Amino acid sequence: MWKGGSHPSSKNTLSLQISETYLQASKRATVTHEFHNNSLAEIQVPQDGEGLASEAFRLLKQGIQQQQIGELPAAIISLQQSLALFQVAEDYRRQAQALCCLASIAYTFRDYKSVISYSQQCISLAKDAKDLQLQVQGFSHLGNAYRHLGNHHKAAEYLQECLQIAQQLQDERSQVAALNNLGLVYKALGDLSQTIELQQQSLLIIRQLQDNWGEQQVLKNLGNACYALGNYTKAIDYYEQCVKIARSLNHYRSTIHLLKNLGNACYAIGQYTKAVVYYEERLKLARQIQDQRTQEQCLGSLGVACEALGDYTKAVAYYEERLQLAKTLNNLRSQEQTLASLRIACYALGDYAKAMQYQQQSRD
Repeated sequence: MWKGGSHPSSKNTLSLQISETYLQASKRATVTHEFHNNSLAEIQVPQDGEGLASEAFRLLKQGIQQQQIGELPAAIISLQQSLALFQVAEDYRRQAQALCCLASIAYTFRDYKSVISYSQQCISLAKDAKDLQLQVQGFSHLGNAYRHLGNHHKAAEYLQECLQIAQQLQDERSQVAALNNLGLVYKALGDLSQTIELQQQSLLIIRQLQDNWGEQQVLKNLGNACYALGNYTKAIDYYEQCVKIARSLNHYRSTIHLLKNLGNACYAIGQYTKAVVYYEERLKLARQIQDQRTQEQCLGSLGVACEALGDYTKAVAYYEERLQLAKTLNNLRSQEQTLASLRIACYALGDYAKAMQYQQQSRD
């Protein structure tokens, strides 16, 4: 119902200052470790209405559209204006929607204190409006913000609340998000067994939803948790499943990162030949997208793996190529590391003259 006045929990909303971060930071790249329960496409904005109501809805819809296409500073203005009108009208649910969008934008810019402020107001209003879905979104933002600020116990508390409401709503996507993000909190707390258990639950649900992108994220997080636990064989299994999906989606950056993880996990258990295969595939992709820094890293990894196999001739070839790239990139540290690796590999081959040449280059 439209009434005059404002909600006590949101009366100071407009006094929140937009951080300089909003104007200076670039839009965050694809999220690989989190899911956000803020599907803006699901927010229904009525087309009818007159006067104050019509303008408030118009601004809310405009702000959502601007957010979706990445016009974030403009979206902030539209959403703040919409929020002010909904406060006058005392429409708690619409205020909560605007605040949820503002929290999402703040999260994009890593302005976690603003995320917390917006989310707390959103939750309070959503409770008054008896809107459980908005509460889920608010608790999700709140938990993730506290996790990034290092307050993991508070993060776990809010994400648990998010999960309980999502289960009550039988909202499977929100359950996936909450389980996955709770897993990340427990990983930060060092409880890797709990992390894996939560993310395995998340994986079961996401597979039922046939969401390839979401499955890729969960599999990667499971691989990372198993790797951190020292269970490299299981980590390899998850990474291999993940890279298969990433390839099918043509996610080159994700594939490149996953191939690095795969190579490292194989190296850790002495599967050096398999590690070389993954590193070479990573190098091929890096060349395809002309990423010289990643190429340089791949060449270093390949040199180390070839040394582990006793193939010093091939190791030298990779190191020499890495050295040229390091010079092109003017990376002095990589040049020093590579020259040291070249000296060791040449000594192993018995090529002492060449080893001395690299020794001299490191002095120049």
